[in-house]
Amino acid sequence: MSTTKIKICGVNDTDFAAEAERLGADYLGFVFAESSPRQVTADFVCKTMHRLKGTSRCVGVFTTGNMLEVVSVAGMCGLHIVQLHRRAKGAEVAMLKALGYEVWTLAGGAEGDALLFDSSHGDGERTLRKGPFKSVLAGGISAANIGAALASGADVIDVSGSLESSRGVKSIERLKEFFDAVEFAKRKVGGKC
Repeated sequence: MSTTKIKICGVNDTDFAAEAERLGADYLGFVFAESSPRQVTADFVCKTMHRLKGTSRCVGVFTTGNMLEVVSVAGMCGLHIVQLHRRAKGAEVAMLKALGYEVWTLAGGAEGDALLFDSSHGDGERTLRKGPFKSVLAGGISAANIGAALASGADVIDVSGSLESSRGVKSIERLKEFFDAVEFAKRKVGGKC
């Protein structure tokens, strides 16, 4: 638990992003999927990243198989990490890594630098596996269950929907409650994230 990192995903508000970074988010996730209520544009991410201090690593979340688009957006925004939130192919992972990106993939596809175990993706996948990759736990994580999530052994906890006042609308108040719960959980077990 001592090395567990926090990823705040679905960031679509610049003030929210700045507050998440200030509160200690290790990663900020920006969703480029057209079907998502959290979808952002490359222009928004570029402007938001210029406002940040640089203590959080920025993750672009892509569901499309159009790798030219993924590479173009990642380069334009200066993303640190590309997350292929689908069953990735080995050639896609290899190409992104050759371009210098850290690559996160969804469990069940080709393995990248991190493997995402997401119960909200429709397959119920939440059983963490160990390997030569970081494990990322996602889906249904909130202030109410962060203690159990931190105790799971995951390298990264990925939270999104529970930080919203309504679908796709991020709440700074809920963000603060979440980080308060993280701190409480760390004190309770005597660990440090």
